[in-house]
Amino acid sequence: MGRCWWLAGLLVACAFAEPPLRWEPLCRQQLRHLQDGARIAARLPPRLEGHWVSTGCEVRPGPEFLTRSYLFYTNRLFKAYQFYYWDPSCRDPSYTLLIKGRLRLRQPSWITRGATEADYHLHKVGIVFHSQRAMREVASWINQTSGEGCRGFLPAGRAWAPGALYELLSAKTERDCTAALGFAMHELSLVRVEKHYQPLLQPGQSGSQLVEELYLGDIHTDWLERLHYRPTGYQRPMQSAVHHVHPCPACGIIYRADEHHPPILPARAQLPMQLSGSWVSTHCEVRPAVLFLTRYFIFHGNNHTWEGYYYHYSDPLCKQPTFTIYASGHYSQGIPSSRVRGGTELAFKVTQARVTPMDPVTVMMLNSSEPGSCGLESSWSAGVEQDVTATNGCLALGIKLPHTEYELFKMEQDTRDRSLLYIGERPTDGSSPDSPDKRPTSYQAPLVQCAAASEEFSNYISLKYLGRKDANGKEALKPLPVAFLLFITLLFLRWD
Repeated sequence: MGRCWWLAGLLVACAFAEPPLRWEPLCRQQLRHLQDGARIAARLPPRLEGHWVSTGCEVRPGPEFLTRSYLFYTNRLFKAYQFYYWDPSCRDPSYTLLIKGRLRLRQPSWITRGATEADYHLHKVGIVFHSQRAMREVASWINQTSGEGCRGFLPAGRAWAPGALYELLSAKTERDCTAALGFAMHELSLVRVEKHYQPLLQPGQSGSQLVEELYLGDIHTDWLERLHYRPTGYQRPMQSAVHHVHPCPACGIIYRADEHHPPILPARAQLPMQLSGSWVSTHCEVRPAVLFLTRYFIFHGNNHTWEGYYYHYSDPLCKQPTFTIYASGHYSQGIPSSRVRGGTELAFKVTQARVTPMDPVTVMMLNSSEPGSCGLESSWSAGVEQDVTATNGCLALGIKLPHTEYELFKMEQDTRDRSLLYIGERPTDGSSPDSPDKRPTSYQAPLVQCAAASEEFSNYISLKYLGRKDANGKEALKPLPVAFLLFITLLFLRWD
């Protein structure tokens, strides 16, 4: 069964789409920014030395709410803080992990382009509890699920000692009691550092300032798999404590925190779920199993319909398109999530899909697919869109129609007062959240609103290939030269 990667948050899929004929300037500007690679520089191997911090409250599968503060030294040693919370605003600390170890960068990853593989060794992991409740719950997890060496980690009824550091892992004594917390630092096995310049936002100022972002490996969405999962995608990036986006109220708070003084982030108003309008990716996104993509959504609140364009690429800067999927359908009225505080649960039904292959490898794959499983048999050509609704989707790309997905959404405002939309994280194993029990408990990278409801349009043409004609005289996309054919071939073989 094909991996259903085409729904990127609702669905995930794909490559170079067709932005609106009369589209709102911010949408056009953002998509062009992404197509230009956003002037991003990424050095191989990366330079990790320095202090890196979260830019806000992060949500991991579970859900877990946390902030991170990692310090890498020139001698390859590192010290990392992971601050855990009871709440999705990161204002009510539960416990803090203090992690020390050594990291060695290795070769560029042959699986995830643009990343560097690394080996790490943990020396110590300690835990500080910030309440009696946290101490009682964590001790219960460890005592119930750990081996002989960890049972009795903390005697039942032991009083909470503020600031006390308890050892969970020690390389010297070969004691490791971290498994009960679902703790692993496999995120350090995949590393990427990106640099770009942010325009100065203050009135009267011109120029730009350097921003450095650290991407570490993703966390498996299945709790039972996360202890031995080797990442192929990334989680939310950290930023340099020196070179970060401004303004960033959380950055300084997290930078100054330690195991005895966990960061308490500023209070933020919870926004109502107002989907109407157009939303676009803020950067080239990476998914597990080597998927590079950007997304563009239009939600019509008056009749609860939606449209999505998913642009897939073969490179980490989203410059080399491979294929596009357009999908549309209906969505349900949202209800507050009982499992993930601050989230909203919705159901999305996909009823229509169209596919545009953008390179010869994709064309060849679609033309060799089983007859009746993906559009007209042997009729695919680069840059020409086909409707696959009549064949109930496209088996080769994992698209099944009609299809319902159970989603998790939330909305926030960033420090520049832009509306952000977070859509549920895709299952790491490539499956689909097609039942309520598989609904996500964490989020993908946010989309930014680029047009309000009154500014929506539904006629689309290509931004980059305007004026090109296909064999029938219709506007069409002209295929780009192909790069990394072997890479893409291997990628498609993984979907079988």
